[in-house]
Amino acid sequence: MAIERRALVLNQNYEPLNVCAVRRAFVLVYHGKAEVLETAEGAIRGVATEFAMPSVIRLHAPVKRPRPRVRLTRTEVFARDEHRCQYCGVAGTELTIDHVMPRHRGGPHEWENLVAACRPCNHRKGGRTPSEARMRLMREPTRPVATPTALFGQYLERYREWRPFLLGWMDRATRAAAASAS
Repeated sequence: MAIERRALVLNQNYEPLNVCAVRRAFVLVYHGKAEVLETAEGAIRGVATEFAMPSVIRLHAPVKRPRPRVRLTRTEVFARDEHRCQYCGVAGTELTIDHVMPRHRGGPHEWENLVAACRPCNHRKGGRTPSEARMRLMREPTRPVATPTALFGQYLERYREWRPFLLGWMDRATRAAAASAS
């Protein structure tokens, strides 16, 4: 269905900016603010005209934006921790979110204080710190880098026509992250 379909929005320099509804993408193209680079199956029907459904659009004017950040959600915490308990290492889908420093003791709800934990480990740790519970973290929690993979990777399977526009940016971001780490 066209209403559920999404479109990839590229900046003037082809940098991926965001994902929007097809309706919003069509309005940007219709008003001359963007051009269609890829279309999807189907069409948007007007009274007397039929328009191709945009899948990838590029803005005509460059947009300055702040550096993107990965949103703090359960899904993103599990993805960062590779769907493994950070105390015992068990992989699975029955994971919970654990605050390393418990919230009732002033621990913030931030990337650096959240880890994925299996139910038994989370219960065992309770309202204590890992050292008080005599438990060790497999690795310290950190804020993930907002690479194109982290921001747009979830769409690659469903919208295959986006791949040429995202993979180049993903490769550049991976090389840049590797260069800054060394």
